[in-house]
Amino acid sequence: MRQAIHTLTIETRTRGLTEFTHDARAFVSETRIRTGLLTLFCRHTSASLLIQENADPSVRRDLEAYFDTIAPEAPGRYEHDTEGPDDMPAHLRTALTQVQLSVPVEHGRMVLGTWQGLYLFEHRRHPSARDIVLHLIGE
Repeated sequence: MRQAIHTLTIETRTRGLTEFTHDARAFVSETRIRTGLLTLFCRHTSASLLIQENADPSVRRDLEAYFDTIAPEAPGRYEHDTEGPDDMPAHLRTALTQVQLSVPVEHGRMVLGTWQGLYLFEHRRHPSARDIVLHLIGE
């Protein structure tokens, strides 16, 4: 059994989804591990990870609009506002999504569906550098 680990840093400009499938594919390819499990972990409490459709950008816009509705910025609504009015809504959005994903690897490639891509879902409005740890274990 072999293992490989890598930290991918994604620079975000504002709230929204940023696809990083290509970067994860490159990591898997470089490891030369043919069969295994890729774990992806976002090291932040105001950003999350999604596997989502990567063909139609309206899916991403609708997701962002939905999260604006269920975790809105609303002055006075939340006690926690240490880093600004988008701080607590960002934590709520992360709590409703996930910070870790697992993707099988077969024949040296991630086993994703035809229209599936890996996304960092940034929940803050300001630019951030987000770290995603990629860990692949297999043979």
